[in-house]
Amino acid sequence: MANFIDSVDSRTQLAGTNRLEVLLFSLGHDSVTGREETFGVNVFKVREVMHIPAITRAPDMPASVEGMVSLRGSMIPIINLPKFCGVQTDEKPSILIVTEYNKHVQGFLVHSVDNIVRLAWEDVKVPPNMMAQQHGGLVTAVTELTDGRIVMIMDVEMVLAKTSGFGESEDLFEGIEQIDRDDITILFADDSSVARDQITRTLDHIGIKHFSASNGMEAWQKIKDIADRAEATGKKASDFIQLVLTDVEMPEMDGYVLTKKIKSDPRLADIPVIMHSSLSADANQELGKGVGADAYVPKFQPLELAAKLQEVLNARA
Repeated sequence: MANFIDSVDSRTQLAGTNRLEVLLFSLGHDSVTGREETFGVNVFKVREVMHIPAITRAPDMPASVEGMVSLRGSMIPIINLPKFCGVQTDEKPSILIVTEYNKHVQGFLVHSVDNIVRLAWEDVKVPPNMMAQQHGGLVTAVTELTDGRIVMIMDVEMVLAKTSGFGESEDLFEGIEQIDRDDITILFADDSSVARDQITRTLDHIGIKHFSASNGMEAWQKIKDIADRAEATGKKASDFIQLVLTDVEMPEMDGYVLTKKIKSDPRLADIPVIMHSSLSADANQELGKGVGADAYVPKFQPLELAAKLQEVLNARA
């Protein structure tokens, strides 16, 4: 079962092609609706898939956290996804998906895994409001497979935030240098509401203006509008926006393609782009540089993000 997921490095060739591979899984049949919904998670973030080992129960944990598992000498938290998502089912989870998000390792209990499918990001859409509300904001993207199934790609960052306070502690922002620059405006793009909230708090601590987009396509439209407006008034796009901060994995257009488009447009070439992702392996960082990114910084490290932003902005100045 562990061999179900190949090495992440063998899949890095997908980056920059606006494509991704998703591991499909189920949380079981809902005893109320009778439905068995299909969820997905990016293979880049999956370390292995295995049968459930012995779980050590621990007190004072959220209801959906089953306990801890010893995996190669490390204790990792185990989250019961059906329970967390409110799926009322009589079917017990039988599979453990071990994931890594920016060097944070955790396991997710699921009912079953299906297979890995290759998707184009342009076919992965922002979920309709009704679906997003139904799942409490946990579904960050949705797509339809050739067999007619709807796949909901889960915002695992939100799962971690709600079960362990991942990325939410105010202590993370202590020590950020405040610069209060009214002449700096940053556009940031991220499909995770948890990540957008932390970026907002980081930029507010620094003291610079910002606005956001929830995916690469939305960000590209905003950037193009700025470039068109600047060109029509005889100004430069960099007079209106001084830096772009982008996630890598986003529906409709990923961060690699967004960066490539920005760097390919002469009107935008002097605007630095920083990639901000939980895909922090060296291979991913090299791919970011390959499409023209000026820097690559891991998610959920506000101090590191603030330092990198100031470094790039100072170099530009």
